[in-house]
Amino acid sequence: MNKQTKDKKLQWWQLSLIGVGCTIGTGFFLGSSLAIESSGPAVVFVFILAAIGTYIVFQALAKMTAEHPEKGSFRSYAKKAYGRWAGFSNGWVYWSSELLIMGSQLTALAIFSQYWFPNLPLWLLSTIFGVLGIGVIFTGVSGFERVENIFAVIKTAAIFMFIVIAALALSGVINGNPSEQTVSMSFDGLFPEGLTGVWAALLYAFYAFGGIEVMGIMANELKNPKDASKSGRVMLILLGIIYVVSLGLALLLITWDKFNADESPFITALSQSDLAFVPHVFNGALIIAGFSTMVASLYAITTILATLSEDGDAPAFFAAKGKRGVPIHSLFLTIGGLCLSILVALLLPEKIFEYLTTAAGLMLLYNWLFILFSYKKLMKLTTADHVKRFVGILLIAAAVSGTLFDSTSRIGFFISLVFLLVIGTITFLMRKRWQQASG
Repeated sequence: MNKQTKDKKLQWWQLSLIGVGCTIGTGFFLGSSLAIESSGPAVVFVFILAAIGTYIVFQALAKMTAEHPEKGSFRSYAKKAYGRWAGFSNGWVYWSSELLIMGSQLTALAIFSQYWFPNLPLWLLSTIFGVLGIGVIFTGVSGFERVENIFAVIKTAAIFMFIVIAALALSGVINGNPSEQTVSMSFDGLFPEGLTGVWAALLYAFYAFGGIEVMGIMANELKNPKDASKSGRVMLILLGIIYVVSLGLALLLITWDKFNADESPFITALSQSDLAFVPHVFNGALIIAGFSTMVASLYAITTILATLSEDGDAPAFFAAKGKRGVPIHSLFLTIGGLCLSILVALLLPEKIFEYLTTAAGLMLLYNWLFILFSYKKLMKLTTADHVKRFVGILLIAAAVSGTLFDSTSRIGFFISLVFLLVIGTITFLMRKRWQQASG
């Protein structure tokens, strides 16, 4: 981080708005369709539960940040609480989750683009966006920040545009008459897939809130780090309202069984309006928003690897920086991961988004669990803190176990286990090496 950035101290409300802009992405714009498929109209309750769980994790991270400001955030806290092996494994689990998130976002962008170019294959569209994303990373930190600031405004505006249009359609201003009732208030109407559907959908809702760990890192930029908890609370309330209201309006426009994983639920809902240009405008906004989060993942993967290298948890040459301060060797490995994502899209075009989204969401939640474990180890907790921590662990455990109820998400679960097994094995070998070096 350069001196100019360090000199910028954020107010708590500024961090809240940045968090809203950075968190909204393809996890919500497309991943929410998977949650609707699993749970039906109950998706609204699912997102409320995910918001509660996310807040508990963020509050734990914010309190640790206020008490022990650390550059490495959750990685440093894991290391402080349990030793070097915990910091090492946390860093690589997070790197892996961001790698999978990048693949998920690339696939989502390709799916959005097929709305206009249905005959072009996913892998080709993914390649185009991947190359464009790498181009942004090569512009360096300043270019990345400029692009992200512009895109954050566009994707937030896209959701508000949907809310306004949906409200006009429901009031009869656009279509000429209000829509028929699409949601029954009975138990079967609200929970058409039963409670197991809610259970299975919980992961996708959590995935839409992914990014709070970045907020924990940015909390060091606050004028008063103790405001981090308030900043996160306001951010998650705003995000929860935006998510719940927009999904609720989508479900009021058309019945839940018309949504599918191959299209954003908001495009599906808007396609029913008399304004033929609206879905196209919104789809363009979704592509811009998705590209923003994909570039952010590319940047995160590259930066995390360089940081791991600086801390001695990755080969030293990954820390080497080229022009514009870009960690060039880390970027080359990131490009390799990007190529692998495109190859997977080529081989498994049907269910690739579900596989990657499930695996990415699970890897993220494994880190969140460790945040809660580190929280107990490093902080003195009140009775209320213990209760909230237990609720958070319970909700995350429910999201993880819920993947076993669906054949598609089950594959993503096993993919995440493979990543954990590989990282666990390497951590075990490195731990023996560290012991020998210290002995």
